[in-house]
Amino acid sequence: MRFMVIIKASEDSEAGKLPSKEILEQMGKYNEELVNAKVMLGADGLQPSSKGARVHFAGPKRLVTDGPFAETKELIAGFWIWQCQSLQEAIEWAKRCPDAHNEGGYLEIRQIFEADDLGENFTPELRAQEERLMAHIEKDKAC
Repeated sequence: MRFMVIIKASEDSEAGKLPSKEILEQMGKYNEELVNAKVMLGADGLQPSSKGARVHFAGPKRLVTDGPFAETKELIAGFWIWQCQSLQEAIEWAKRCPDAHNEGGYLEIRQIFEADDLGENFTPELRAQEERLMAHIEKDKAC
């Protein structure tokens, strides 16, 4: 099972305050443990919402709102993609995570849909299309 582990934003991350050397070292060690255990598939931190935008869908209309966004607790500062045997395993890894903001924060863990989770609406044609797209992405990474 794949999981997205979402690092929630803080006032500091939204202000663009960079992590200390100590926090970066702790996170580096933690990420190394995840990689060595073959848990981490990917990870990245995100710039503050002041450098982003939201696109709101209202039927055929699209409304674009530039950041920053008010509710820090609803924002994301970064993420990991993990491969775990269960939600419980992902929780155990998350409990070992250093406090990236050094002020409390929390992580959110969400399972990623796999093709088999999508049922009969994910037709053989749609599966083939998905496989072609993923192969194309992998090919582009190699270039």
